[in-house]
Amino acid sequence: MNQDITIIILTHKSKDLAINYIKDIYKKFKIIIVDNSNDIELKSIIDSSYQDTDIHLIPNNGYSNQINHGIKFVKTKYFLISNPDVKGIDEINILNFINAAKQLDDNFSALGPRYLDVNPKTLKQSKSEDDIAEMRFLSGACMFFLKKNYDLIGGFDDNFFLYFEENDFCKRSSKFYKNYQINKIKVYHDAGNSVLSKNENEVKDQRDLRSWHFVWSKFYYYKKNYSYLFAFIFFLPIVLRTGLKILYYSIKKDEINFFKYKNRWEGMLTSIKGVRSFKRPKF
Repeated sequence: MNQDITIIILTHKSKDLAINYIKDIYKKFKIIIVDNSNDIELKSIIDSSYQDTDIHLIPNNGYSNQINHGIKFVKTKYFLISNPDVKGIDEINILNFINAAKQLDDNFSALGPRYLDVNPKTLKQSKSEDDIAEMRFLSGACMFFLKKNYDLIGGFDDNFFLYFEENDFCKRSSKFYKNYQINKIKVYHDAGNSVLSKNENEVKDQRDLRSWHFVWSKFYYYKKNYSYLFAFIFFLPIVLRTGLKILYYSIKKDEINFFKYKNRWEGMLTSIKGVRSFKRPKF
């Protein structure tokens, strides 16, 4: 088993994806699964069939909290965090991350792969054809770290429940090191599928939760990393657009979009008031 790296897989109601992720690598690398959906069935499977893999069932206090919990148990030089719906993290690509770190003489904040199916509106990627390309921000779906540098930077901020936690880390880390995209590591990210539900009520709750936290986290990110005044001015047109969309979709009787923007409005006002993120899933 490789002694240089630990793989941390962050799950929420994604048993099948998690098992598929580890089945070809669990004998070669130390793996820690951190699940925040109390998936007892997943724990039973891991304990019985993947004895060298650790699994922790924890309360759902957000993605940052989930990451930070797993890192407490890392004893290796490097670690990789990943969603189970990231496809392409095999033995070769894990070793490619380690080799890239060595090429950089371990002078980096975080490394990320190239996503082959990314929406350029939601994630900017380097257009460079170099093997290693400098980046301001990386996707939190898959990130590689040197434990020593991670601890120096200060880890992820638990105030973020969902969204912008990786932006915050990358922004803070720029005071110490740079972030890089490793172009030879190519992956697919089936975004959102790690928490998909077939239950209509859960689907609605997930949609409402994402809408609320997206704007709460966005305002908090700008307030924390720039200033309250900057964040407030930046958000003024967003406040106006959101209010108009609530009115528009109310008149159109478009329930899905009405609640989407209603939840954004509530999350935004909560963050503007300086109230800690509190909205949590019912599932």
